[in-house]
Amino acid sequence: MIRDHFRILTVDLAAGKGKVVILDGRDTEAGGSGLAALLFDKYGHLNKPWDDPEQPLIFTIGPLTGYFPLMSKTVCGFKSPYHDQYGESHAGGRSALSLRFADLDGLVITGKADSPSYVSIGSHHLEVKDVHYMWGIDLQRSGKMLRKMIGGAGHRSIFRIGPAGENLSAYASITVDTYRHFGRLGGGAVMGSKNLKAIAIQGDGVFQLPEGKDYAELFEEVHKQLTTTDMMDKYHNLGTPVNLAVLNELKALPIKNLQQTTDPKIKTISGETFADHTLLRNTACAGCPVGCIHIGFVREKFMEPNRYNYRQVSYDHEPIFATGSMLGMTDAFKVLGIMDIVENMGLDVMSAGVALAWATEALEKGIISEEETLVPLKFNDAEGYKEAIEHLAFGSNDFYRLLAQGTMKAAAHYGGEDFACVLGQEMAGYATGEVFFTSQALGFRHSHLDSGGYSYDQKHTTERKVKEAVDFLVKDEEGRVLLTSMVACLFAREVYKEELLADCLNSLGYTTLANNMQQVAQHIQKLRWRLRLASGFDPAAVKIPKRFNEVTNWKGPIDQAFFQELREEYAKHIIELGKE
Repeated sequence: MIRDHFRILTVDLAAGKGKVVILDGRDTEAGGSGLAALLFDKYGHLNKPWDDPEQPLIFTIGPLTGYFPLMSKTVCGFKSPYHDQYGESHAGGRSALSLRFADLDGLVITGKADSPSYVSIGSHHLEVKDVHYMWGIDLQRSGKMLRKMIGGAGHRSIFRIGPAGENLSAYASITVDTYRHFGRLGGGAVMGSKNLKAIAIQGDGVFQLPEGKDYAELFEEVHKQLTTTDMMDKYHNLGTPVNLAVLNELKALPIKNLQQTTDPKIKTISGETFADHTLLRNTACAGCPVGCIHIGFVREKFMEPNRYNYRQVSYDHEPIFATGSMLGMTDAFKVLGIMDIVENMGLDVMSAGVALAWATEALEKGIISEEETLVPLKFNDAEGYKEAIEHLAFGSNDFYRLLAQGTMKAAAHYGGEDFACVLGQEMAGYATGEVFFTSQALGFRHSHLDSGGYSYDQKHTTERKVKEAVDFLVKDEEGRVLLTSMVACLFAREVYKEELLADCLNSLGYTTLANNMQQVAQHIQKLRWRLRLASGFDPAAVKIPKRFNEVTNWKGPIDQAFFQELREEYAKHIIELGKE
């Protein structure tokens, strides 16, 4: 039942075959982020480009997946088209539970199919099937086609890409089922480079739960903590969109390409407004009782006088920031309409929104013209942005093809680097200050979820202590790496403290792992940084666009000297972490 090894399915697309590999490492790499790094260390090629057919695309789960609530994430590891370095992206949906029911801890895909294909795997089957007729088809249509072709339900999960992935955009996401994504760092382009339209994971096996009352009682206690504390109310009710109003009040919400950090008009796209006017329902990832996924709707008239189509669109703080405040949008339904196009094209919503915000300001300043943008981009013009998103996904001209590789790459060519809102990759929806900006610019995934930098900024409003801030970032990352190696949803981090994690692991027989969690977390943290640095990352060379030094929030203007010292000190720690 409980195994001390990893069971990995490796698939060679060129050969159309796969095999199960047994690997040691449960007590040292745990799973999730640790296992993904272990597998990239084994199968990856640091000195080959990201789109080399032999580069692996890796999916991993953790030791507690299927046994405890909110152990519902899957980690995707790959060499990123965004910067040609090792990176990770995380997603939920049914992905993790499907892998568990398929009796796998990980999936490694290498090679390139002869023609556009999908891969279907299960506990006892593997099939690579030609679907050349799906190439160029958007996410909505391809999803319907794949569900009919593949069949199954419940523990089946489908990963798929849209036109952005097929055109090798560095913003291309991998859509999981319908409402979740491997969003950041361009995993969709890795699939596209392999001629891989979709991956179907059939959770067609079974796994046994531990016998006896101890496990059952512990499960009930964990479930109770997750559903009766303020976590349930926080994430199920308004969810993360509650941050819009909070950050706006703090003068810490990026607006119109970070030209502003507060605006009274933001009330019309606040979490409260979305909940009151656009919300249809909540849903949840498999194995999660919280239901943080908020589903809104958009409708379009297809016939007079009153005939409409409507579609369901998931929303969170980050998508609302990226397609709302960052683009100067003040109508909740129009924001959902932009998100809907982004989803259908298979783009990472944060990168797409921030890239178009930069393009809008560049057009205003005369740095680029409509010859490049093809549409007259203007803040708060939803129709223009919808059209531009399709151009970005399909790479309609040289400008959009370059912009789709990263805002800074376009800015380096056309100008406008000073106001490119890029911190490693296109920024997240927080302008809380120096610690968050540093954590995102230099962090492993350049993600707001890499650390609690945004929280540190809010709790330390007057302190300018570099050592304490950097120590926090390093230690906080260590704790989050442990959770992502368990594949816990980070929304549950206040519940899954080390003592509870140890109890959960012990209940399944993982006593060595339970007794050495800090050492395991430190080992995985070092392994990930070693791979990242070895693939080309130089934290000391990271440049911060001028726009971030011009921010003023509730604490006042950015302290440029403190910001610079923070970056230098954090870079030293990262280099130290990545040493052999």
